Amino acid sequence: MIPNSQNLETTHQSPWLRLYTKFVVASTLFLIFAGAMVTSTGSGLAVPDWPLSYGMLMPPMVGGIFYEHGHRMIASLVGLLTVIQGIWLQMKEPRRFVRVLGWIAVAAVIAQGLLGGLTVLFFLPPAISIAHAGLAELFLCINVAIAFFVSKMFRELRGAGSVEVPVGTTTLLAAIVYGQVLAGAVMRHLGAGLAIPDFPLAFGRLVPLFSSTGIIVNYVHRVGAVVVSMMVLIVAFQILRSKAVSHLKGVITLLLLLLSAQIALGAYTVWSAKQPIITSLHVMTGALTLGTSLLLCLATRALAAGRAPRVSAVGVTEVPA
Repeated sequence: MIPNSQNLETTHQSPWLRLYTKFVVASTLFLIFAGAMVTSTGSGLAVPDWPLSYGMLMPPMVGGIFYEHGHRMIASLVGLLTVIQGIWLQMKEPRRFVRVLGWIAVAAVIAQGLLGGLTVLFFLPPAISIAHAGLAELFLCINVAIAFFVSKMFRELRGAGSVEVPVGTTTLLAAIVYGQVLAGAVMRHLGAGLAIPDFPLAFGRLVPLFSSTGIIVNYVHRVGAVVVSMMVLIVAFQILRSKAVSHLKGVITLLLLLLSAQIALGAYTVWSAKQPIITSLHVMTGALTLGTSLLLCLATRALAAGRAPRVSAVGVTEVPA
């Protein structure tokens, strides 16, 4: 569907909305970092009640309370930002699917808050904690998608004309990265981060003896890192050889840099015996890698589906939404 000139002006000449959606993405990443700090410092039950904290709105911010209650405060702020985003999109965004994404983000952040509360009330059961972590990554993906669809980048890609790009491979990459992030969440919430205490070998071997669930989960996460690395290199090779390289070079370069940083952080997480800040940066960089993989997936789809801009009878350049 080609929006009319009025809708185009509303959609593509709203720099504050574009900037705001990017701010929501950045805030979501910081929330993921704060949540990782709760787990990394063992502060998940530092505040044993919910929704209040020791029966108060603002308890003394000491010890593990600083991380746990601080995480709740950041989550509340991100929830408010997400509601504002949904309302803003409802008022100013002409494309229905983008407005729907805005409200899906609101539903996701509410569900995320409820899951966070249940993890406390049920004393950190792994299943709920893993679901909480997995939904956090999906919430980030929704916000990345919203920011992309209201961006200048989306309009430019759709107006570039149909370009042959590896849509299937980039889609597979995003799915694999999410699986790897989820495997990391399983490992983290099962307390298996140091089940294999050395790196890059595992107990001095390429393949360890699988004598415990923790070792299995930890090794699966390591193998997943290899698979993700291979997929990123394959996608980079395909894009650099395609006509889409001029459009996607920045995204694929960022993805390669994030992959390098993530591998280094993963190694140092083991070598530092899970130093909290390093471990949490590893979690956040994994989330950013997922978001960038999704961005690349959406960008290739926009290029593949794009049509050249056309000029309407009133002289307004129109691009398919």
